[in-house]
Amino acid sequence: MNGAIGTHRGDVVSQDTAVGQQHGGSGELVTSGGRTRIADDVVAKIAGMAAGEVGGVHAMGSTGALDNVRDRLPGGSPNRGVSVQVGERQAAVDLELVVDYGVSIPELAGTVRSNVIGEVEHMCGLEVVEVNIAVEDVHVPGDDVHDDDQGEPRVR
Repeated sequence: MNGAIGTHRGDVVSQDTAVGQQHGGSGELVTSGGRTRIADDVVAKIAGMAAGEVGGVHAMGSTGALDNVRDRLPGGSPNRGVSVQVGERQAAVDLELVVDYGVSIPELAGTVRSNVIGEVEHMCGLEVVEVNIAVEDVHVPGDDVHDDDQGEPRVR
């Protein structure tokens, strides 16, 4: 299993190395031994998790009542606010975010973009060509019904 394969940059590495590591931001998914296909939903889940890890991201997608009900239904979308296009070697990611009030949106977008690119390239071996971010809302503490719900009635 140590046959030589070429990466997308023309480097020659062992097959064992190419499967487990990234080379120049992308592992090799199309080799002389076959193809590895990663489902769009897998890439979307990874991108959504990576975006959600960044402090200042309150939620993914919009926070309307209809969206909250839809998420609770069986078969609801686990990748709300994330859409991807995946090719053989590249991926493009579109994110819809709700951000916390007071956070610098340009700085947050840069951090989210970097985290998503890093995780998708590391886990999938795909080159991420773009991460488009749409800020759909700003979360203000006290706006949610759950922010006020602390187990005690507000009025006695």
